[in-house]
Amino acid sequence: MAPPHLPASGRVAEPRHATVPGAGPHLLAPLAFVLIWSSGFLVGRDVGRHADPFWFLALRFALVALLFAGAAWLARVPWPRGARRISLHLAAGALMSGLYLGPSWWAMAQGLGAGVMALIGALQPLFTALIAVLVLRQRLPGRAWAGLVLGFGGVALVLWPRLQAQAGLDALPLPVVLVAIGSILSLTVGAMVQKLPLAAGDLRSASCLQNLGAVSVLALMALAVGTPRWDGSAILWGYLAYAVLVLSVGGATLLIWLMRHGEATRTAALLLVVPPLSALQAWALLGETLTLAQLAGFALTIAGVALARSR
Repeated sequence: MAPPHLPASGRVAEPRHATVPGAGPHLLAPLAFVLIWSSGFLVGRDVGRHADPFWFLALRFALVALLFAGAAWLARVPWPRGARRISLHLAAGALMSGLYLGPSWWAMAQGLGAGVMALIGALQPLFTALIAVLVLRQRLPGRAWAGLVLGFGGVALVLWPRLQAQAGLDALPLPVVLVAIGSILSLTVGAMVQKLPLAAGDLRSASCLQNLGAVSVLALMALAVGTPRWDGSAILWGYLAYAVLVLSVGGATLLIWLMRHGEATRTAALLLVVPPLSALQAWALLGETLTLAQLAGFALTIAGVALARSR
């Protein structure tokens, strides 16, 4: 895939095929991504009862790296070459997976409510827009900003009952809150790296290197603050299989593909739908309550994402 170039206007140009209305992959990929990504909330909040999150995540990404290495070897695809390119892939994986999931799971283990974490996570599209404007010198239309703000408001409305039932940010040490915000910023930067020319290449070999980058960070976290806890239950192995095959091989790969084939801000806007979808899944699978106000917030979020992704 040819990397995006910067024309005279200063805006990042997309590949021509990425703008075809109704194109199959470009219609189904965003839908599949938000469905998969939102289900990760249900896995993440329960894993801590069965295993140390850092060791779980390190094993998860080690297995993902092994799967992608096998896929790249079978397909005989080229591997990234040169210290600079390899380092970039390792850094992208460390940021996008290791420094995102590790600290965010740690913050929730320290008492940060899952609803608060989801609300902080909804800042990711806003972070992406700011980086696009301030660093990449892109010009975003007013409807993109309006859509992001509208979508964030919808997320807050969906999560409001959970926020009321949990301890607020004032009850938590400032370092915990800063770690949570930093994890979302790390995800933002790691995802933006996928737009760089150095990150272009086959997804299988690139994903292997990026997952190795995540493993290196999470292994250090596990050694520093983790505990060797693993109950070996069937549900834990099921969580691991789902996290490897669906969340990583499916969801994370889709996110990288979307970042490479579209505008960063439009792709990041999809993440606004994740918290409302997680609330719907918790209602359907776990019997949690869902009020009319939350449903209205879901509709507001969808409208905001549609506005932010419109051309």
